[in-house]
Amino acid sequence: MTPDDAALIASLPALAFQAVLVFARLGAAVMLLPGLGEQEVPATIRLALGLALLALLLPVLAPGLPPAPEQGAEAVRLIVQEAVVGLWLGGLARILTLALAMAGQAIATLIGLQGLLVFDPELGAQGTALGRAFGLMSAVLVLGTGLYAIPLEAMAESYALIPAGAALPLGAAAEAMAAAGAASLDLALRLAAPFVIGAVVLNLALGLLARLAPQVQTFFVAIPGQLLAGVALLMVLAPPMLVAYAQAVRAGFESLPGAR
Repeated sequence: MTPDDAALIASLPALAFQAVLVFARLGAAVMLLPGLGEQEVPATIRLALGLALLALLLPVLAPGLPPAPEQGAEAVRLIVQEAVVGLWLGGLARILTLALAMAGQAIATLIGLQGLLVFDPELGAQGTALGRAFGLMSAVLVLGTGLYAIPLEAMAESYALIPAGAALPLGAAAEAMAAAGAASLDLALRLAAPFVIGAVVLNLALGLLARLAPQVQTFFVAIPGQLLAGVALLMVLAPPMLVAYAQAVRAGFESLPGAR
């Protein structure tokens, strides 16, 4: 065995620890990244993506990574800390993309489709069919337009902001999560705003009808009218809604920590 081979074998434990340290952040983030971390994406594909990112970034990041600690407890602490950073980064991107699914839930309630429930892993055990469809549409939009590349770049550049082994600033991290949640809810409300206005106008019209013609069974008029008007409005507004959503998501992704 040559001296070079012996040195390589001696460096393997430190290299393995550094690989686990990087994978803890990358793997945790990939679990939540929009488009790439969807529940419909098989776990093997997400694992392969995390390993591919590890192979790409480890040679670049290795000089700045901490060495393997002597104590096992310290090694576990570093790995858990990196996983928390990855979950935070992936969670910021995921919260932004929930706006379309939340808007779909609100729209379904406003147009009378709240009774059509399906399993929704994003928003809970059950959600409306329209909200689930909007959630899947969000994933397709992120993948189809290439927006997924922005969170990936932010994740790679995050090591310049939060080096491996450095503690996550909990105060700033909590503020960033709260701001992302507020921005997502604001976007969802803006997307659903036309349907709120439509529901108000429809209910006012039905109230006037009930006052002017009490003999008319307004309930039997309201249900089909609400469905037809809501579906027609959705057909008209869906394209501009998706355009506005994509623009807002791009702006939100570009504001992620580490994004350029």
